[in-house]
Amino acid sequence: MAVVSSTTAKPLAAAAIAQLEADGVATLIGTIVNAAGLTLAKTVPLRRMGSFADPGLGASPVWHVFAIDQSGIVFGEEIGVVGDQRIRIDLGALRILGDGLAWAPGNFFNQDGTPDAYCSRGALGRVADRLSEAGISTVVGHEMEFVLVGPDGSRLPSHLWAQYGLAGVLEYEGFVRDVTNAATASGVAIEQFHPEYGVNQFEISLAALPPVAAADALVLMRIIIGRVARRYGMRVSLSPVPFAGEVGSGSHQHFSMKRDDVPLFSDGDGVNGLTPEGESAVAGLLAGLPDAQGVLAGSVLSGQRMQPGHWSGATVCWGTENREAAVRFLIGGVSNPAGANVEVKVIDPSANPYLATATILGLALDGIERKLKLPPETTVDPATLTDEQRRRAGIVAMAHNQADAVDALDHSSVMRRILGDAVVDSVVAVRRYEQKNFGDLSAEDAADKFRLAWSV
Repeated sequence: MAVVSSTTAKPLAAAAIAQLEADGVATLIGTIVNAAGLTLAKTVPLRRMGSFADPGLGASPVWHVFAIDQSGIVFGEEIGVVGDQRIRIDLGALRILGDGLAWAPGNFFNQDGTPDAYCSRGALGRVADRLSEAGISTVVGHEMEFVLVGPDGSRLPSHLWAQYGLAGVLEYEGFVRDVTNAATASGVAIEQFHPEYGVNQFEISLAALPPVAAADALVLMRIIIGRVARRYGMRVSLSPVPFAGEVGSGSHQHFSMKRDDVPLFSDGDGVNGLTPEGESAVAGLLAGLPDAQGVLAGSVLSGQRMQPGHWSGATVCWGTENREAAVRFLIGGVSNPAGANVEVKVIDPSANPYLATATILGLALDGIERKLKLPPETTVDPATLTDEQRRRAGIVAMAHNQADAVDALDHSSVMRRILGDAVVDSVVAVRRYEQKNFGDLSAEDAADKFRLAWSV
């Protein structure tokens, strides 16, 4: 595994360049993910690695509000044509991609060296710091679903495809093998890799890591699958709904928490072994999900996926191994030796993974701090309940309408406290741009237009 780590950028860069050159690296890619979920990049020759880390490379503040239509910029009072910022890569997270390339994630900084309030990786770092200050350690495991398509986004043949079928592995065995090998070489730990329910759809589950490192790994994994797909004349669709009326793609997150090395989701006296703080963490998630949807699944396509029966968590409730609940609880034990964890199912690939993780963990911490009470568990498919049963249980549906989800985010004091006004305002701005310009498109036209919008 090629990892560079140090606490100072310039001495590290000077010492590391020779080794990286020996490993064949000539070009360094630095990425950020913006409010619309787009992965943006700058590259430098390897000799410029130290400068990319400190003081960083210049970038306009409008990077935060590039829109998904390949041309839109959402100008506002705080973000316009005036101003400049710096993207600084994190050399401690650098990985070798192969073929002369290396990659590192970046953070935005202001010209005076202070962290930029709009930076998504910085927002997650702040939430992780608050958890640490509260005495809580956390790890996050990402799942990523994607669909293989042609270079122009067209459908690929699927004559032998079956849900979770072996034929899918064999049809794309070169792709599967090369992705696995590339991930291993770059230090990304794949837990499992399998065909999914949708045609030419796969899912990759990544090993649990601390929050920022886990989000970095997801971004790196997207780069890896995008590079390998190109070698086989394909592209990877990271759209929430690649083809209208068909199976959507999620980007679920699992997480677990400990205090003083004692799990919060296991060995407690509460329901299914939850501790009091574990119950409050889940309660915080449930209380905040309607406000958070604009971050987690707020794109112009997300509502097509957010439907009952799509395993998308379209109903705000929780349940043990309940794949239709927005929050799924996985018990620990013989079959899950890593211990109990919580899965949030509403997240889709249009979400910025740093902001999605910051949101989930921030809501969980909010529940712990407020000592929220966990509502009763939903033990059946919530779609089978009557309206009266859902009302009595306090179960509500996630928004199907993008405008409703974005409005809830805009007016949420909880989300503004977790992410900061700048981040919330930027997400609201790009999603309202989508709604204004593309909200009237048919489901088919919207899916066709944005099938490759989030691809790398």
